[in-house]
Amino acid sequence: MRKSAVNFTSEASTNSTYNLTHLDICVYSINVLFGLPTHSYVIWFIITGTGNGVTSEFFNLNLSLCEIGICLNSLLTIIYFYSQFSHLAILADFLLGLFVTGRPLFQCLMCVERYLAVVHPVTFLKYKPLRYKMICCTVAWIITLGSCLYCMFNTNQPDFNIYIYFYLIQFIVFFSIQLFCLVTVLRALKQSGPGERGRVRVEENHMKRRAFCLILITSVTMSVIYMPFIISGFYFILSHLFIVDIFSIGLFCFILAGFVQPVLYLHRAGKLPCLCSL
Repeated sequence: MRKSAVNFTSEASTNSTYNLTHLDICVYSINVLFGLPTHSYVIWFIITGTGNGVTSEFFNLNLSLCEIGICLNSLLTIIYFYSQFSHLAILADFLLGLFVTGRPLFQCLMCVERYLAVVHPVTFLKYKPLRYKMICCTVAWIITLGSCLYCMFNTNQPDFNIYIYFYLIQFIVFFSIQLFCLVTVLRALKQSGPGERGRVRVEENHMKRRAFCLILITSVTMSVIYMPFIISGFYFILSHLFIVDIFSIGLFCFILAGFVQPVLYLHRAGKLPCLCSL
């Protein structure tokens, strides 16, 4: 998310580059100072088996690894802001793919997992072993790597419209998947399970509500993260003008939203008892 690397070309063929401000650097610094230790702790907590184990939290583990890369992007952006070292800019653009594709893709995998657990429990148990999750994450990392390479070679191209379309299409697809999971799980919550006949199965309903809350929070978080970028993207496509304020709001929301998933996980693991139960 290194704005200084992006040239926005108007219809009059006048090029303008929006440079990072000191406020943006403060936001990036928050991500580095708090994001790196938080996600590192989550990774350590999962790997050591202190929580629910690697198998049950494998998607969360990969999401935290992706977030570590996003924190490194923030660190490189800060260093580039003061040094203007071009090689750092190239590496920062490469890590931009984690923001465009990595985070929403792994969030989608988590939502689909919860959806299967509630709506198709037999299928969920069939594909619950770690090897199936490793296959999904391997494919996800390959897609993310392709996105990183695309961002590295195309972010600075004069025709920025292609990059905007690339970004918008992914957001629409990922958000549609999450919305489908959210609505389907909500419908499942309203239906009584087989054999209930008026009495509530407390444990099953609690599991469904936890899944619904996680998908809901993830979907809302994704909307808050990407909607400002989507608005500025559509506006840029239509008018070839870049709205700095909306981009800055989106940057702020993006950094803060990166703490949602680790906080949820640490709360489920009993490390944050001060939060409401999910």
